Amino acid sequence: MERTRTLVVAADPLARSGLAALLGRRPELEVVGAVAPGDPPPGGAEVALWDLAGDELPELGRAAAVPPAVALVASEEQAAAALAAGARGLVFRDGGEERLAAALVAAARGLVALDAPLAGWLRPPPAAAAAAGEHLTPRELEALQLLAEGLSNRAIALRLGVSERTAKFHVEAVLGKLGAESRSEAIVLAARRGLVVL
Repeated sequence: MERTRTLVVAADPLARSGLAALLGRRPELEVVGAVAPGDPPPGGAEVALWDLAGDELPELGRAAAVPPAVALVASEEQAAAALAAGARGLVFRDGGEERLAAALVAAARGLVALDAPLAGWLRPPPAAAAAAGEHLTPRELEALQLLAEGLSNRAIALRLGVSERTAKFHVEAVLGKLGAESRSEAIVLAARRGLVVL
């Protein structure tokens, strides 16, 4: 069996060593390191497990792209913030090692992995998703997807081939139509309504 190379990131040294030991027992995983947020990670990891017992979301946002990050969360609010920060997987702290291992393997394979209770929370009824997307223009939907990928207004402008001012206009229109007060909230609302692929 091919083992998924996993990095453990946690602020608390006991949590870090405990998670590394727990995951190290799994036949499908190989722990390649355990670091604190902000520490330079060892190379070779396919996926990272982030223990969000503290406030490591800014670090998560920087590290979530490579390798993909699975966040260990304590609440729906923390899950929403982790998604907005770039997490590719979410598992509740009481989810157990089977779910955690499955989420890590799935995220390493390019899938979005959500703990079962969170999947229901993020999935809107089909009619609600359709209604939510009806009032966004095709260009706004493009801007929304780029927003969900974590791009700045300048990067969105480059990708869409428009001025930065026009990109900002599209982003503000998206926030207004979704009823969001921030970019993070817009991403979470859009994910709940099935408007973006995270």
